[in-house]
Amino acid sequence: MATSNDPTEPVHVLFVGAGAVGCFYASRLHHPAQNVYASLIARSNYSAIATSGVELHTHSFGDYTFKPHAVFPNISAAVTNASSSSNPSPSPSTPKNGWDYIIVTTKALPDRTDDAATIAPLVRPNSCIVLIQNGVGVEEPYRKRFPHNPIVSAVTVVSAEQIRNGVIRQNRWTRISLGPYGNGLGAQSTSTSESQSSEVVRRGHECMERLAHWWAEYGGIRDVETHTEIELQTIRWHKLCINAAFNPTAVLSGGRGNADQLTDPELREHIMGIMNEIWNAAPKVLGTPLPDSLAKPEKIIKSTERNTGARPSMLLDWEAGRPMELEVILGNPVRIARRAGVEMPKLQTLYALLRSMQKVREERKAQGKGKGKL
Repeated sequence: MATSNDPTEPVHVLFVGAGAVGCFYASRLHHPAQNVYASLIARSNYSAIATSGVELHTHSFGDYTFKPHAVFPNISAAVTNASSSSNPSPSPSTPKNGWDYIIVTTKALPDRTDDAATIAPLVRPNSCIVLIQNGVGVEEPYRKRFPHNPIVSAVTVVSAEQIRNGVIRQNRWTRISLGPYGNGLGAQSTSTSESQSSEVVRRGHECMERLAHWWAEYGGIRDVETHTEIELQTIRWHKLCINAAFNPTAVLSGGRGNADQLTDPELREHIMGIMNEIWNAAPKVLGTPLPDSLAKPEKIIKSTERNTGARPSMLLDWEAGRPMELEVILGNPVRIARRAGVEMPKLQTLYALLRSMQKVREERKAQGKGKGKL
């Protein structure tokens, strides 16, 4: 039976980022028979996807090939009414009325790039911006640049990886949690700003409900969750118990995976200390207690012990010489908590050490390149 969330006209969704997470969720959203069309902006894997689509090997849905509605090599090629010379791919043209949903799945690196400014050419007044990214505080730059556009914030626990260009393996889990985003925690408000925020949250809630319906009913993802703004931010802070504890420690401990860290008594105590610091700070930042339904640190640790072999993304980035997501996983939580009158000394220590390690390595690399030119 058709519902109000079943589109009667084409809905165009653009995923900015064609890594494992972007490709997996795009593949479950693309249903032309139901008027939902998913397109991708791909970079290093553009040629492979433009030629053959995305090959997926999934635990949840078997093996299949996803052929996006369109594939673009960069932002400018996906801009509505972009000249044909800027888009060398044989993909269909961009939608004449602009993108209905712009879903950002790239790594959040606000110290390196202004992603909100990067996607600005794509955003129209009718566009909903969806952020599937790690950490906290990721939404604020988008809200500042796009004060009137609905924003949906999303947290996922999917385990997926790109094993080679255009080939994705989904290992476990599919859950994605969605929530509208207004002006954020602790934002200064007036009667006018409250009215505008209420309206943009209302629109974000409608967009969230549609996305959840399409992913669940068309894409078969049964654990799509919809939340209020504060509920979703609570989930972000809860996930920080995992990301901010294990990711930095994997780098600082010499490359030990999550479960391996817990076999060392000192590291185990350290991990528990980080989790407890976040668990105790979050209610003061959010202004509401963490619900009993969320797994406490002890339960998270027991679950992690069973997930042997897992190596967090921050460690993989460090080993590959790529920038790490230090700001959204460590820096932002420390600053947001401080604004609420809460200090997080353990997190601040991790942030200071890793920020220095990254800076020193990049400076040495730059000096090495300079010497090579002499």
